[in-house]
Amino acid sequence: MDNRVYYGQYSLMHWLELILKGNIILPDYQRFFVWDENRVKLLVETFKKKQFVPPIIIGAFKKDEHTNQNLILDGQQRLTTILLAYLGLFPDSATYIGTIERLPNENDDDVDDDEPVDTILNWSMRNLTAKGKTKADILAKLGQGKYKSINFDVNDEFLKKTFLGFSYLVPHTEDHDAQQQYYSSVFRNINAQGQRLLPQESRASLYFLKNDLEKYFNPTFIKQITIKNFSSVAVVDFVRFLAYLSQYVKEGSTSRVGRGFKSKMEDYYEEYIFSVAGDTASPKFTEFTTIFPEGNYNQRFERLEQTINDLDIPKQFASIIEMDTFLFGLIYSIVFQDKVVDAAQNSNLRNDIDAKIIEFKADEGHRKAPSALKYLRARIDASIEIYNKYLNG
Repeated sequence: MDNRVYYGQYSLMHWLELILKGNIILPDYQRFFVWDENRVKLLVETFKKKQFVPPIIIGAFKKDEHTNQNLILDGQQRLTTILLAYLGLFPDSATYIGTIERLPNENDDDVDDDEPVDTILNWSMRNLTAKGKTKADILAKLGQGKYKSINFDVNDEFLKKTFLGFSYLVPHTEDHDAQQQYYSSVFRNINAQGQRLLPQESRASLYFLKNDLEKYFNPTFIKQITIKNFSSVAVVDFVRFLAYLSQYVKEGSTSRVGRGFKSKMEDYYEEYIFSVAGDTASPKFTEFTTIFPEGNYNQRFERLEQTINDLDIPKQFASIIEMDTFLFGLIYSIVFQDKVVDAAQNSNLRNDIDAKIIEFKADEGHRKAPSALKYLRARIDASIEIYNKYLNG
């Protein structure tokens, strides 16, 4: 049986009823509201002028034997706008100011500013729907100063007579992994009114349907390590290390690591994520179950966290060269080889790492273009070689 797609339209009032009753929900990975007040007003005016508004995409997902969900795949900003207009509210930007966890730039440059960071709020409609199932309940439970009142000139009559279309996706299977694969392909191609998913959200959309994988791809303790690039601070991109090292294990060397992805590394990282989270492993990477025969990575991650503390690994690096030299060999030894690093030899290990970093930075080509694959591979090889000297057993 093929996947099915149904089309139709609902009045804005019916959309509100679906939202407030929890009949449609946001996936957990959609954390940010990226429209400012003016854009919300513009959409309301678009509805009033009877102009075209792109339809909403809803996906049916059978979570388990007893739980069916209708996920908002595309349309968070539009549906949130309808809810805010109905309530006459807009979240206070000072209260909910969002901070995107920047990912490091391979060239040690300042991070790109293509992301709409100025208007991002670490807020979603869940902040309101959690307060009640009616307008009265929600307004009665608002915290002081968290929202400002705005008259969008929207009444019940307008909401009942104004319509917004939808596409309703129904996978042909109830198999959890098959549904995940289907929706992953949908997520990766979504473009809501030109507002693409953030890289972090795009990645998360690939694994959010599988329990506990977020802790594998984005462990909490790793977020404490950052790179200070000029005026920006970027959190360590753990997926980057996992992807490169998984291919390194598969190939037995760095000679082919990252090949063919120089200008599109995000595709490389997403292919790795999908190889782990999907039901078909990519031939490019070592299978997850080969690294973790019983699928249990928690013990190794706990050891990695403890070793980072025992070795006093810096919590902030000045360059990607430093970060890679410190971390590639450490992550490879503990996560991929299930080894123990001898913390008693911390001083000698640090001296070796510091000397290698100085060597790399003395190379003008390496210093100016650290993202070049030949330099990346050199850092991987050197870091692994250093840590191999300080393993127990």
